[in-house]
Amino acid sequence: MGLVADGGQDTGIWHQIFNFDHYGELLGLVQNSLLAGVLLGLVGGLAGVFVILRDLPFAVHGISELSFAGASAALLLGVNIVAGSIAGSLIAAGAIGVLGVRARDRNSVIGIIMPFGLGLGVLFLSLYKGRAANKFGLLTGQIIAVSTPQMAWLVGTSVVVLLALALVWKPLTFASVDPEVAEARGVPVRALSLAFMLVLGLAVALCVQIVGALLVLALLVTPAAAAARVTASPVLLPVLSVVFALCAMEGGTLLALGSTVPISPYVTTIAFVIYLCCRLAEAWRTRRTPPVALDSPRDREQSHT
Repeated sequence: MGLVADGGQDTGIWHQIFNFDHYGELLGLVQNSLLAGVLLGLVGGLAGVFVILRDLPFAVHGISELSFAGASAALLLGVNIVAGSIAGSLIAAGAIGVLGVRARDRNSVIGIIMPFGLGLGVLFLSLYKGRAANKFGLLTGQIIAVSTPQMAWLVGTSVVVLLALALVWKPLTFASVDPEVAEARGVPVRALSLAFMLVLGLAVALCVQIVGALLVLALLVTPAAAAARVTASPVLLPVLSVVFALCAMEGGTLLALGSTVPISPYVTTIAFVIYLCCRLAEAWRTRRTPPVALDSPRDREQSHT
């Protein structure tokens, strides 16, 4: 893939990574991918807020492995890959939600599911005799392979995820921030936990279709983690998380369009740069905030009140 049209000369690694020849013509081929990027930005940004609040990055990785296994099985059997990916994600999410009530149990279950799912995925791909690009795409993502039927699945599943998050947002936030108090006030903490795990399974299955199973954390963890570095506002946090996820997804798609490199390195790099900038902004803000003296007039005033 390093050969280009001008004389068949290899122009080097840089030209393979960033190549904007005939960019306008190629742009018309990825309309579905750009729309899918918007959906994934919304889903990943919003679901990622609770992934961070509930400390579930490891669960995202575990679910993605079984989602990869489901997609690989669907590829081998010649059935809908999105359906296979969703089935694998829901099985993993349900198992983690039911068996991993406590954090220690959850991590153990995830540690068992991850190698099992990865092993199944490798087995199914080894048995598959079709195009190598299809195998590679399940791991590292694809850019122009979002067909119209696949787009219909993505839209439908995204709507389900977004509606589910809208319905449980307030009680789930309460249960995520202070589960003991929430349970004492009658919030169904365990039911919400299982429900969110299933929603997270759907979100993972969506992201696997575009960025691949190996790098799905870039959409479901990094944007929300970056937003949490610059704000604790319950309103601004999800807004910034979605904006960061959209920047990573759409920017990665546009940069990958003219190259021979899969989309995932671009998405993950943009997401990482955003996170790094937020860390620097947090450090700069902390440095500029003067510490309050222990015996300052402000402390004395607060102690009297």
